[in-house]
Amino acid sequence: MKKITILFAFIITVSIFTSCDNTKAASKIDVTNLEVAKKRDAEINKGAASITFDKSEYDFGTVNEGDIVSTIYKVTNSGKTDLIITNAQATCGCTVPVWPREAIKPGETADIAVKFNTKGKPNRQSKSITLSTNTAVGKEVLKLSGMVIPTIKN
Repeated sequence: MKKITILFAFIITVSIFTSCDNTKAASKIDVTNLEVAKKRDAEINKGAASITFDKSEYDFGTVNEGDIVSTIYKVTNSGKTDLIITNAQATCGCTVPVWPREAIKPGETADIAVKFNTKGKPNRQSKSITLSTNTAVGKEVLKLSGMVIPTIKN
């Protein structure tokens, strides 16, 4: 049994040393991939994009059922790299966000327009719009709230 254990240990040791042959590894490196990685790393070292809002919550007050409420959230890229908003998802189909599809350069401002259709939405309302971004957090949330006076049904 001891001979089998020693033989097994010897085989494992030999296979480890032969598999770690580094002479072929250098020939497999693609120089173009190195250049792309250097550019990517330089972008990352600048820091993540950062987002600042003029407001993150909007209270539309009291409106009648059937009214369409709209507001604009001003978004500023307060980071050092381009800010990219890949998606804006509302909590329901009654709330429609429109966001900039192109990158927002550092220091620049863009608009996120939001419309909320109050038809069939009586009483207190609170909606959220979740932005998918390339910020360090990755998700930003905007809020829309107010009171909808129901229509009188006969």
